[in-house]
Amino acid sequence: MIQILVTGADGQLGQCLRKIENQYPEIAFDFYNSKQFDITDDDHIQKVMATKHFDYCINCAAYTNVEQAEQTPELAFAINADAVEKLSKACSEQNCILIHVSTDYVFDGTKNDPYSTSDATNPINVYGKSKLVGEQFIQKTLNKYFIVRTSWLYSEFGKNFYKTIVQKAETEEVLTITTDQTGCPTNANNLAAYMMNLIQTKSEAYGIHHFTDGEAMTWYGFAKKILFENELQDKVRLEKAQNYRTLAARPKNSVLQ
Repeated sequence: MIQILVTGADGQLGQCLRKIENQYPEIAFDFYNSKQFDITDDDHIQKVMATKHFDYCINCAAYTNVEQAEQTPELAFAINADAVEKLSKACSEQNCILIHVSTDYVFDGTKNDPYSTSDATNPINVYGKSKLVGEQFIQKTLNKYFIVRTSWLYSEFGKNFYKTIVQKAETEEVLTITTDQTGCPTNANNLAAYMMNLIQTKSEAYGIHHFTDGEAMTWYGFAKKILFENELQDKVRLEKAQNYRTLAARPKNSVLQ
């Protein structure tokens, strides 16, 4: 029986993993949300990790509010960087393979082509910087790890762009969406299946991976697709916005290869 510890279990990805738990009878999952498992607390990490020998730890816990991170950088780094270092050390002591979710925002967006796993990183906002430091801690601490960078996650769970567009289409007449950024929307259910495949196949392709659903588009293009999929294209007028102002700088191109 393969033992898997999942942190951040109440987030989008954690709930997607919960949904498919029964598809893997040969795997025992232990799901912990942020209240049950505080990954910023060394003692708490040791206590949870001591409950059994875990073969894998899937770290879905993260500070993902890109805008708020600019105002509370200490909290972003505490969760996305310092806590990841603590978790990595605990995994090292237990010989547990870490599967860690990272982001396209470790890149600055100045490249015209999709980013490969070997491209130089250069985050331009606090969120991206905190996630990159977390990656670096893992690389320094562990030999057996998977850092899975992904982008523009959405699902039926939690708050995300997809659900927001559907909700706003029901209540607003006009939606103004930026054309300034290009990336790859990724269904968190597909990301969950990808990570489970790494485990099922006992992959030893350790290191940095990129996973997206592969279709590059702007936020405007994604919104258009969402409205069409939900037959809402006639209920709301979609308008393009350039120079859409946000507190956090955003990479113009964050398409992952």
